[in-house]
Amino acid sequence: MVKSLHQKNSWIRDLILGGQDGLVNVLGIILGVTAANGTHPVIVAASLAAAFAEAVSMGAVNYTSTLAERDHYAKEKNTEYWEIEHEPDEEREEIRAIYSAKGFKGRNLEMVVNTITQNKDNWAKVMMDEELKLQEVRTDRIFSSSFLVGFSTVVGSIIPVLPYFVFQPNQALPISLVLSSVVLFSVGVYKAKTYVGNWWKSGLQMLLIGMGAAIIGFIIGKFFRVD
Repeated sequence: MVKSLHQKNSWIRDLILGGQDGLVNVLGIILGVTAANGTHPVIVAASLAAAFAEAVSMGAVNYTSTLAERDHYAKEKNTEYWEIEHEPDEEREEIRAIYSAKGFKGRNLEMVVNTITQNKDNWAKVMMDEELKLQEVRTDRIFSSSFLVGFSTVVGSIIPVLPYFVFQPNQALPISLVLSSVVLFSVGVYKAKTYVGNWWKSGLQMLLIGMGAAIIGFIIGKFFRVD
């Protein structure tokens, strides 16, 4: 049950990560191209090109960053094993200091230290958890996670450009802004409801961050305006 809950939260994280990034990225492009006086076909073409390029990039980054975190964890764990093997007294004192800071004293402290240091695997894991604050990185769903991030990026990217398939740019832009704002706010609310936090603060935060990033595209587009 607990495992399935963690997996669900991981899926949600991937969906929010990709969807938010895709939406904000493409909305910024739409505002930038519009500010630069780009034509309707240019807006749509640039948005779609950015959507799929960003999807591939986000999926790849998710994959490579997960592998990098896994390798970093493995490297640090190997270092801990080496220190346990070659510097056991120093490592034992570190265990003692960790649990002393947690409130263990006297005989109870020594019992904890002796129990942990009897097994090198447990000893190394405690050092990873308590000293380095590193958790083992799972890679069993790295492909599905990367695909989900990429797919949600495409879905998020399509949202701000949808009005441009129906309306002319002067009509599509305000609709795109409203639609994107509603989606960003809703994602923030859903995030707070799923995890923890005030729903309206989370929604407003997501909205302001997303719109702030998109407005940067508008400002840049102004510098390259073609009359």
